[in-house]
Amino acid sequence: MAVFVAPELPVAPEIVRDYENAFQRDRPKSRALYERAGEVFPSGVTHDARYLSPFPLYMQEASGAYKWDVDGHRYIDYAIGHGALLFGHAHPNLVEAVQSQVARGTHFGAAHELEIEWGEWVKRLIPSAERVRFTASGTEATHMAIRLARSFTGRTRVLKFEGHFHGWHDAVTAAVEPPYDIPSSSGVPHAVLDEVLVLAPDLEKVEAALSSGEIAAVIVEPTGAAWGALPIDPEFLHGLREVTRATGTVLIFDEVITGFRCSPGGAQQVYGITPDLTTLAKILAGGLPGGAVCGRLEIMDIMRFGETTAWNRGGRISHPGTYNGNPISAVGGIAALKLAADGRAQTHANALAEQLRAGMNEVGARYGLGGCAYGTFSMFHMIFDRARLHAGGGPVYAKGKDPRVTKLRKAMIVLGVDLFSSGGMVSAVHTEADIRFTLEAFSHAMGSLDAEGTLQ
Repeated sequence: MAVFVAPELPVAPEIVRDYENAFQRDRPKSRALYERAGEVFPSGVTHDARYLSPFPLYMQEASGAYKWDVDGHRYIDYAIGHGALLFGHAHPNLVEAVQSQVARGTHFGAAHELEIEWGEWVKRLIPSAERVRFTASGTEATHMAIRLARSFTGRTRVLKFEGHFHGWHDAVTAAVEPPYDIPSSSGVPHAVLDEVLVLAPDLEKVEAALSSGEIAAVIVEPTGAAWGALPIDPEFLHGLREVTRATGTVLIFDEVITGFRCSPGGAQQVYGITPDLTTLAKILAGGLPGGAVCGRLEIMDIMRFGETTAWNRGGRISHPGTYNGNPISAVGGIAALKLAADGRAQTHANALAEQLRAGMNEVGARYGLGGCAYGTFSMFHMIFDRARLHAGGGPVYAKGKDPRVTKLRKAMIVLGVDLFSSGGMVSAVHTEADIRFTLEAFSHAMGSLDAEGTLQ
């Protein structure tokens, strides 16, 4: 394992003046692995977000807020496990818990006490969690939540919002990226897409849609589309809670990213809104595979055996799943939620993210990009279109598709910082030194991009 040390400020910023060549020249092992991967995986990757031209980075170890690639380069990590690692890489509490459990068994094919303790922590922290059901991923969790809502209400249609991401199952592929009239994936039947109503977050339009009595559920990312890339007004969420309650529509908060990150109880605790159902993953399992649906007793109890209930209109929902509540994810989750419970980690990460956003905006202002960095809690995003910024608009490109984002990411990579597409997330183990390093790198990177005309 590489030594866990705080990085120094960039000492060779001249490398960024030719960042495209430096990126490729100094990472021959990543290039070679990508060539090998191309013979195994479509486009050589196992997750769409890891695709990067001409080749992605290949990592070999990580500790705290840092990770090291196969060519020996160290990075301050703001992808941070796609948001799953609030406590950084290889936190000793999680390492100890997982190592101990592996020796006792990885899959009992039976119930075990650890899954109960894990669920009790969810109930203790998430305000809406009267009952809990574990899944193996966030996508499975939103899939289950929508099915529960349809069974509970006896309705079939679902309302989602433009740009909001809820996984990759058929029911949520509509309107993920602009242009919103094209689903994010082929292979989805029109009959499925016809059951999904897509709206902008406009309360009057939502109220009109729900008055039809056809909508089973409204699903929403509570901080806005793509973990806040398109921010949402908390007042809208309060109105949404009122109108869904009045029309008997199930309100689903997708807190796969925001759960335990915004606060111990997620965004719902901060905003003072209790949804009917909540979906969780990522931090839930301490960065290991695992998801959950939690929420109102009468909705969750549609999965109960041997009972007929007044609200169980469509019959019992079956829910198998080989890795539901598996003991490895359970011990990782228990360790993570214990660390998350007092709120100190979130307070630290939120404060550092605020410093980072402010510093990036100071740099951006030099290039006429006032407000280029934005976000809430421990999350940050960036946009580079001057006209849209000055008009108060949002991104003009689909998430991560702005070519300037890719250029910035490569420039930051050669300086030792790995962003997550057009932004990233701060963890509880990032430090003020990391923020200073990142802002220094950002200043050099933006200067290089401006010099080549990329920011015009």
